[in-house]
Amino acid sequence: MEASSPSRESLEFDDPHAANMLFGPHNAHLDILAAASGARLATCGAGLYIDTPDQAVRRRLCNLFLQLYELARGGMDISGQDVSRAYAMLTADPGVNLRQIYKEAVFVATPRKTVTARNLAQKTYLGLLRSHEMVFAVGPAGTGKTYLAVAMALNMLQQHKVKRIVLTRPAVEAGERLGFLPGDLAEKVNPYLRPLYDALHDMMPQAKVAAMMEVGTIEVAPLAFMRGRTLNDAFIILDEAQNTTREQMKMFLTRMGFGSRVVVTGDATQIDLPAQPGERDGRSGLIHALKVLRGVPGLAIHHFSKTDVVRHPLVGAIVNAYDASEKAPSPL
Repeated sequence: MEASSPSRESLEFDDPHAANMLFGPHNAHLDILAAASGARLATCGAGLYIDTPDQAVRRRLCNLFLQLYELARGGMDISGQDVSRAYAMLTADPGVNLRQIYKEAVFVATPRKTVTARNLAQKTYLGLLRSHEMVFAVGPAGTGKTYLAVAMALNMLQQHKVKRIVLTRPAVEAGERLGFLPGDLAEKVNPYLRPLYDALHDMMPQAKVAAMMEVGTIEVAPLAFMRGRTLNDAFIILDEAQNTTREQMKMFLTRMGFGSRVVVTGDATQIDLPAQPGERDGRSGLIHALKVLRGVPGLAIHHFSKTDVVRHPLVGAIVNAYDASEKAPSPL
C-alpha cells in the first residue's frame, strides 16, 4: 500500500483475476463501497485508488480490500452482499478477521448446500449452538436464526451427536383469520410449518427429507404435539417462539431429555397472540422466558439486531423503515 497524496491511498494487486472478482462486474462492488463510505474509488488494471479526506475511512477500505483479496485468491466467490457486510463489520470492529468469519462453516454433507456464517453475529451464534445445550436466538426476520439452527441440527445428525431432529412452531395466524382449512390434521397444520420445510429443502434434496421424515429421523410438528413427551438424543428447534404463551413455553422447555439440544428462535417485535386489555406482549412465552431464565447455567441467549439481516438488501431497508416509523412522533 502506498499513499500518493494526503487524501489518497493506492493498492496494487498481483492477481488480475482475483482483483476483478474483488472489484465486481463493471466495478459494481466499488460502487457499493463508494455509496457506503463516501470515498471515490477508481481502478487502473489491477490497481485501486481510494480517495477521501477521512483517514479512518481510507484505512477501513484498505483493510477490507486486502482481506477480501486474499479470500478471492483462496477461491471464495465474492458477492455484492459479501462486500457490503464486510464493510459494515469493519466499521463496527476494525479488528475483525474476515477469513475467520467466512471460514466458520457448518458443513452439511449433501450436494446442495454448505452453510457459512455471514457476519460476526452469525459466527457468535454458531459458536453458541456448538457449545451450549440450550440457546435462545432473538432478533428480526432475515438474520438466520432458524436457518442456521436447522443447518447445525443436520450437521450434528450426520456426526451422530443426535439421533433425530424435531422442528416445531406454534400454529398462530399472522394477523389473518384463515377460517376452516380442508384436509386431515397433517394438511391443516402444514401451512404453519412450511418455513421449516423450506429450510430443510434448501439444504437437502426433497426426496431425502421425505425419506428421513418417513422413518422419524426428522419430525416437523405443531407445538401442541409436544405435550407429554420427553425427547432424548434429539436436536429440537422451536421457531416463532414469540407466539407461544407462558404455559406453552414452559411445557416445551421441559420436553428436553438426556443427550438433547434445544434452540428457541423468535422475533419479539412480531407477536401475533391475541392482545389482552392493557398489554401488548405480556402473554408471550418468549419474552417471559428471557426474563426468567437469564443467568441459568448452560443456557445461552443471543440477540441479533437489524444490522445483522442477511436476506436481500431490501429486507434490511424495510426493517429500518418500519423501525423509524414506529419511533417517529404521531401526527397531530
